[in-house]
Amino acid sequence: MLCGVDEAGRGPVIGPLVVAGVCVDSHRELVELGVKDSKRHTPGRRQELALRIHELARCVIRVVHAEDIDALRTQMTLNRLEEDLFTAVIDELAEDGYTVYVDSVSTDEEGFGRGIAARAMKNVEVIARHRADDTYPVVSAASICAKVRRDEEVRRIALELDSDIGSGYPSDQKTIDFLKAWVREHGELPPHTRRSWKTAQKIMEGSMNTTLDDF
Repeated sequence: MLCGVDEAGRGPVIGPLVVAGVCVDSHRELVELGVKDSKRHTPGRRQELALRIHELARCVIRVVHAEDIDALRTQMTLNRLEEDLFTAVIDELAEDGYTVYVDSVSTDEEGFGRGIAARAMKNVEVIARHRADDTYPVVSAASICAKVRRDEEVRRIALELDSDIGSGYPSDQKTIDFLKAWVREHGELPPHTRRSWKTAQKIMEGSMNTTLDDF
């Protein structure tokens, strides 16, 4: 059996981090589906593929919301948080003897893989590689499932806040404009914001400086 684990939403300032695991007998059916790294598919195609992947494979998804990310980052690095999440997904999905492919979030691929294997409750072989979602179809499938779930969460947040929040990434001007407008109106960051992110802190600091300048 082969398992793949990947994440979506490591860097955004708004919204959750999602980790997905997929387990299959072989890569064959996933190759026939045409799975690739989630970023290489259109949103509509990702949704179609995610439905088929859930039919073909065993899947596990973990969602960690912004406030929980902030709390956990007071205790550990983001890399360690993801290592723990990957391990938890593997513990739920894999059995002894499985081979697990993971997309390494660390510059030290081997160390990232060893850390997961050491913490896993099952005796599994962990192969960690950069851009594993481009190399191993089972990791591509996991990246698709993670991305689709995160996109669903972002849409839910946008509806809750009744705003166009963009993608949630700091590089998205829609997201930055939304955060600045919300802070101007409410004097605080909106729900679902990762307050430990430098982007959020700079926006709050900028708002405070603007307010002081008004006196």
